[in-house]
Amino acid sequence: MNVLPSFADARVLIVGDVMLDRYWFGDVNRISPEAPVPVLKVERVEERPGGAANVARNIAALGAEATLLSVVGHDEAGACLERLLAEHSNLNALLHRDKSVSTIIKLRAIAR
Repeated sequence: MNVLPSFADARVLIVGDVMLDRYWFGDVNRISPEAPVPVLKVERVEERPGGAANVARNIAALGAEATLLSVVGHDEAGACLERLLAEHSNLNALLHRDKSVSTIIKLRAIAR
């Protein structure tokens, strides 16, 4: 039984703020002597589309033709987002590269 309708014929335009979701995974073995914060030894880094880019990716994963319209910086994070979004054949990412802005990066540090 399929509870979701078919998205195969849908064409969806997504307009909004995109960001790069960056995850640092590692272990915490000590607390910093300078401040009461844990020190993370990063063992693995993952990067994923975030914000409107995540919405577009999810719509494409459901089978719809997704077009994403947004602005990113002329920086490493913007280039990374373009690469990640290009992995989806039914997602057309129209990202304007603007030198006057920085691509938003949301960083999560996850410790065991």
